[in-house]
Amino acid sequence: MSDFRRAPYTFLNTILTASADEAKALFARHLSEDAVFDVAYPVNRLDRREAVIEGFFEPLKAALSNVRRRDEIFIGGPNRRAPGGHWVASVTHYVGNFEKPLFGVRPSGHLAFLRSGEFYRVEPDGRISEVRIIIDLLDLMRQAGRFPLPRKLGTEMLFPGPATHDGVLPSGQADGEKTLDLCEAMLADLKAFDPETFTSKGQTGDDGYWHDDMLWYGPGGIGSNYRWSGFEKDHRAAFLTAFPDRVGGNHYCRIGDGNFAAVSGWPSMTMTHQGDYLGVKATGKSLTLRVMDFYRCSESKIMENWVLLDYLDLFRQMGVDLIERSHDSNGN
Repeated sequence: MSDFRRAPYTFLNTILTASADEAKALFARHLSEDAVFDVAYPVNRLDRREAVIEGFFEPLKAALSNVRRRDEIFIGGPNRRAPGGHWVASVTHYVGNFEKPLFGVRPSGHLAFLRSGEFYRVEPDGRISEVRIIIDLLDLMRQAGRFPLPRKLGTEMLFPGPATHDGVLPSGQADGEKTLDLCEAMLADLKAFDPETFTSKGQTGDDGYWHDDMLWYGPGGIGSNYRWSGFEKDHRAAFLTAFPDRVGGNHYCRIGDGNFAAVSGWPSMTMTHQGDYLGVKATGKSLTLRVMDFYRCSESKIMENWVLLDYLDLFRQMGVDLIERSHDSNGN
């Protein structure tokens, strides 16, 4: 295939501002009639083009007035996982004035940056046929002053783009397959950990996968942190204490493109809720977690990692409705 990234990039950055007639033609040209979108809770499965339009694009345009798309990363490559194919993946924000409810989240009446992680399968004819999207509704609640969880982990913040400002349709960079090799090796060694220190083999140090000055950008509820020590303190220790038997890496897509790589599982993790987590007492329930990871690498080290997790779905499984809880929040 030629640069198959270009058509979906143009489509996604045009469709929200197109007129009704233009949008109808764009959807027909770029979205397969039998396309399937799997979107974070509470949207979930949208089957076929009309359901996708009515269930995702139209609510987005209605809730965020004059909404625009703002990509921070947009990459593509052959999928290393079965059934293969060519995929594009992005970290983006939907930017607009949050004036009407979105999927049950009440509006703020103010500017919002709704972060989203997205994976699109692109067929040989250029049409999109299969999609996974994690929109961070929990962070949208934070922006609206309705955050339903205790603030006690990392720094809640807007996702920045790559420090190198070259994550959109990258060209002239490293071999994407080698970038993905590095990330896959890291993930393989990350599975095992010391229950006392929460460290894993080979992650840090001169021969480790991560750069000493790594940046980890986490979703709403976790927040972002700096260096491995910050990652362990602000996320990993709490997560592994609550879910010590977690098993991850069940991915449907892994791609590399230049200095960037992206992986995702739907779900990626299975685990048991064995310890208290973010104010929720241990339930003993078996849980699954939908995951998206985006990486920037340089000189054989991982420099930055953007992470999207479907926490509304995770908390639903623990018996907590975060959308309903946000309605009772007074912004504290």
